[in-house]
Amino acid sequence: MFEILNEDELVLELERIEKKLKEREVELFFNNKYDKGSAMIMINSGAGGIEAEDWAGMLFRMYQRYCENKNFKSEVLDESVGEDKGIKSVTFSVKGKYAYGLLRRESGVHRLVRISPYSSQSLRHTSFASVEVLPEVEMGEVEINNDDIRVDYYKASGPGGQYVNKRESAVRLTHIPTNIVVTCQSERLQGKNKDRAMQMLSARLYQHNLEKQEQEMSKIKGDKVSVGWGSQIRSYVLHPYKMVKDLRTNVETSQAEKVLDGDLDQFIEEEIKL
Repeated sequence: MFEILNEDELVLELERIEKKLKEREVELFFNNKYDKGSAMIMINSGAGGIEAEDWAGMLFRMYQRYCENKNFKSEVLDESVGEDKGIKSVTFSVKGKYAYGLLRRESGVHRLVRISPYSSQSLRHTSFASVEVLPEVEMGEVEINNDDIRVDYYKASGPGGQYVNKRESAVRLTHIPTNIVVTCQSERLQGKNKDRAMQMLSARLYQHNLEKQEQEMSKIKGDKVSVGWGSQIRSYVLHPYKMVKDLRTNVETSQAEKVLDGDLDQFIEEEIKL
């Protein structure tokens, strides 16, 4: 038995089908081992004090909104608050199907141009922040020698309750051979923070090894060696005009506010085809 739809219902049904087909098309490009899994995102402000810290905070909000739109669950693992309302650095997990596949090409340097809200003369200012997206790696998948790790405990700071200043629950792990450092202070218990920090270190080492392999292959093939996540990937201009442009795909939009409010689909859909 067939259901007869009116014009409005037919339009909605066609939009639903088109959205579903686009999602399936996007999934065809997920060929990385961890693309179907969850992710960790690290945001660090660049040089520039309050300006850069405010920009890092804006990026953090942008990705939080994106996660909400995708029904991903996010949780802050570590955060260093800036001098004003921004952040020096933040690490947070993103739980959801295809979270890493969708977000992994967001790694890189993000550039903001705007009239500074901190300038008494309303001067234009350029700020930078780096984003690093890591896969959620299973414990034990990356071999880590305990002798290569230095463990430091310290008092947690920031949100979490009164306990944060009473005991050294926060954990810092330093992988001596690579000088990779990870920290975690999201849990009340020191042991849980250490477990999470070990998972973060595994992800960082996985990414480190992957980038090293890619660089070696590029040298063999004679290709230009990629500088990895440290390269500038996107510009967000709020003055003298409004435009967000991805420097790899050339996708751009004048709807800067929508992008900063988490509307990243048009960029991500092109990024995954690279």
